[in-house]
Amino acid sequence: MAALTLHPDRLLPADPGVRSIARRLYQEVHALPIVSPHGHVDPRLILDDAPFADPASLFIQPDHYVTRLLHAGGVPLEALGVGEGPLPPARAREAWRLFCANWHLFRGTPVRYWLESSFASVFGVVARPSAGNADELYDAIASRLTEPSHRPRALLRTFKIDFLATTDDPADDLAAHRALRDDRSVTTRIAPTFRPDRYLEVGRPGWSSLVKELGDVGDYDSYVAALEERRRYFVSLGAVSADHGHFDAGTEPLDRHEAARIYRAALAGTVTPAEATAFRRHMIFEMARMSCDDGLVMTLHPGVWRNHHPATLAAHGPDTGHDIPVQLELTAALQPLLERFGAHPNLHLVLFTVDPDVYSREIAPLAGFYPAVYAGAPWWFLDNPSEIRRYQEAVTETAGFSRLSGFIDDTRAFCSIPARHDMSRRLDAGHLARLVAEHRLDEDEALDTLTALVATQPRKVFKL
Repeated sequence: MAALTLHPDRLLPADPGVRSIARRLYQEVHALPIVSPHGHVDPRLILDDAPFADPASLFIQPDHYVTRLLHAGGVPLEALGVGEGPLPPARAREAWRLFCANWHLFRGTPVRYWLESSFASVFGVVARPSAGNADELYDAIASRLTEPSHRPRALLRTFKIDFLATTDDPADDLAAHRALRDDRSVTTRIAPTFRPDRYLEVGRPGWSSLVKELGDVGDYDSYVAALEERRRYFVSLGAVSADHGHFDAGTEPLDRHEAARIYRAALAGTVTPAEATAFRRHMIFEMARMSCDDGLVMTLHPGVWRNHHPATLAAHGPDTGHDIPVQLELTAALQPLLERFGAHPNLHLVLFTVDPDVYSREIAPLAGFYPAVYAGAPWWFLDNPSEIRRYQEAVTETAGFSRLSGFIDDTRAFCSIPARHDMSRRLDAGHLARLVAEHRLDEDEALDTLTALVATQPRKVFKL
């Protein structure tokens, strides 16, 4: 049975001299609290504090990083319980067996790094998963999940998560967040995030019924007012950001009368695709205006074809591993927004991409000029060591370290949060160590920079 070991120098530079510098830097920050300003953990998980059901519902079902690779390797999503709640015991165990039997599919991926870190650090697993030991590992992890030390609130403390943002529908009553705010036994600050995408896409099927969930939305002015009111409600319960993830990044504003005309057409079900796109781009401009008014940080992550495989969407729902990147342009798309708001003192605009060239070609120069713009961390498809290293070199030399967002874990997989942040800290330590070795930074400056990236930069960017 092969051992599962976590090498103390994992991800640090291979050159011995640079690695020794990176070790010193990493040791200073590895135990600092985690700030997680963008993620997808369900707040009810923390509120209820119920034991996790089983290893499959913890590590497999909610994590589309895991399920997409298994699906590509021939494992049916229904066999993994994707889109379902916790599985009956026999099915949960069978899903786990499939996962372990296909462990080789994760070789060389960050998914393996996160899983190994979680298994070893959180559950004391010391054997590499395989078909032969699947039941043994399942039983060991399942046993630990029954212990008080492995319930959600206890793990929050173990993981040293100081701030945790969730992702929430604008029509949500945020009852879980209200209860958590009043629960003094929860020391982690847990904040909602305003995610209005589906209310801005007026051409989507069922939108005219969906939008009524916001309240009085009989005309364009009342629709805008309803969005503003919901944003204020989110702020009252601790929200710090509004999150936007559309197909493109267009922000061309419309004349108010034209916006109102398209809105009426959308309510009537006669809006054209071109009108719907124009209206959504106009509303992203409006979201920036609202952020200037209410202070919510605006995070923008366009450039993804959501739900690329209709059959999977129909069978298993969204966020099940078939969101695929598309080519993206930001400079022209964001110009109307930045012309109006790019120097506004109350706007923080954090830009993400899944197109790596966009970081160096567009995001870094934009963040290097506009006071409102920050370069978001490498995100979905780019949150791997090679692309993070590319980002470090491409963005910081143009925009500087002060224009970075700090690390964003963007995960639904609760136990992967510390593993993802640890990966980032190791890679940042390695990058800064190379700058020290090349005599481009003194070591004390490197440590100041690394500490800022971990502890103070995300607090500054997300107004914590």
